[in-house]
This record gives sequence, structure tokens and C-alpha cells, in this order.
Amino acid sequence: MISTESTCPGSPSDPSGTGGSSSPFHHEETGRDAAPQFVLPLVARIEKASPPARTDALETAARAVLVLLSDERAVGDGEWAEAVRDWQDARIRKVVRRARGAEWRRAEALPGITVHGESAEVRVFPPVPLDGWPKELARLQVSGTELADPQRPAAPGSQEAVLWLNPDLEMSAGKEMAQAGHGAQLLWWELGAAERAAWRAAGFPLAVRSAEPGAWEALTRSGLPVVRDAGFTEIAPGVTLAVEGIDRIRSLSRLQRP
Repeated sequence: MISTESTCPGSPSDPSGTGGSSSPFHHEETGRDAAPQFVLPLVARIEKASPPARTDALETAARAVLVLLSDERAVGDGEWAEAVRDWQDARIRKVVRRARGAEWRRAEALPGITVHGESAEVRVFPPVPLDGWPKELARLQVSGTELADPQRPAAPGSQEAVLWLNPDLEMSAGKEMAQAGHGAQLLWWELGAAERAAWRAAGFPLAVRSAEPGAWEALTRSGLPVVRDAGFTEIAPGVTLAVEGIDRIRSLSRLQRP
């Protein structure tokens, strides 16, 4: 299963960004382990004849998480709000599966949101109990996410936050999509209401790139928020992603002020 449970600072229960034991991404056993466990399902559309570019799929998955978190149904008294709160009160889990043809059409019929990239389509669903997946999603495959970039991705834009992947790790595209979703969620938690609104209005500009090997150590030692995978699937426990550019998002809010 392409599932990831990670440790990172800046959660709603850890607004200082110190990564304390109350964080839903922290490894040590806490009260979060006693809470009912939920997972955020993401389904990538991967047709045999026209698979999406890898980087576009990663960025679209990251935006899909943000689109759900910012949706009116996921906050306040919205119909998904309780499930989102329960999910964030326990361990933060995201699982990526793939669908094509009739599978994709069945997934689209379920309550959720489809987010489009340049070539990618990712549908995000409200959190579900860890052992309570809808049958239409439970039967989807977790394999088959071997994607590639037809050309080297361009340098990130000047107003994009960057989610830097650990260059020393080999992960499937599905695993990297989950990591990118975690990184986007970290950014979301770092922002105030006005900054979130400005980022959303701009279309959630962000980039996902693999860090240069020589720059990775500096990124992880700079105090930036990082994602730490628990090591349940594909890789050993450790840092998978670093988040850079929160100042760029905050500048959007300043630019949009009247």
C-alpha cells in the first residue's frame, strides 16, 4: 500500500513548528494513537495510452490536498468537517491509488474533488476510517504509478513555494505524491487566514522538485519544515521532503491587499 505516516513540525497542535510530541506527524506513541485512525484517499488518473508527467502528478496531488483543506465542506459545519477534524486529530495518513477507464468514472461518482494539472488528474476524497474505504476505492490498485517526465522540469517560479524531495531516496510516483501532499499541508498550517485566502486565489502556486545532492543537507539543517516518513512502505524511516518558500506565499497576501 502506498501509505505514508510522517513526522513534521508546524501541525495545528504544534503551531510553534517545533515538532513536539503532540504533532500528528510525530513517531512516538501519543494520545493520537488511541484516537480512531483515518486516511485521506487520493486517486490519480493514469490511462495506459496517456499517463501524466511525473512532476505534474506530484504537484497536482499537492494542490489536491490544499483544495480539500480549503473547501467550505471541510471547515466549520461543512459536511466533511468532522471527518477532516478526526483525521487531523489522529495520525496524518495519505494513500494514493490509481484508476483508469471505468475505475476512474466510478471514483468520480463518489463525493470528492478532481484537481487538474497540465496532464494530470487527481481526485481527493474526504478522509475515511483506516479500515472503512468505500468499495469503489478499496479495489483500486496501488501499483502502476511508474511515471516519468518527458523533459526536465523548469526551474520553480519566483512566487512558488518549493517542496524539495530527498535526492537520495528512490520512491514510486505514488509514494512521492503522498509526500508532496504532506509538504503542502505543512505550508497550509504555517499560514494565517488572509495568507491562505491569497494563496488559494492565486491557484496554490507551488513546485515539487528533487533537490541537488549537494544542497539537500543544507536544506534539512536550515530549520525549514520537513516531512519524516515512518518507513512502513518502500523506504526506511527518515526525512523525505523539505519545504521552502513560505515567504513567497506570504508575499501574495501583501500584493493582493487593496
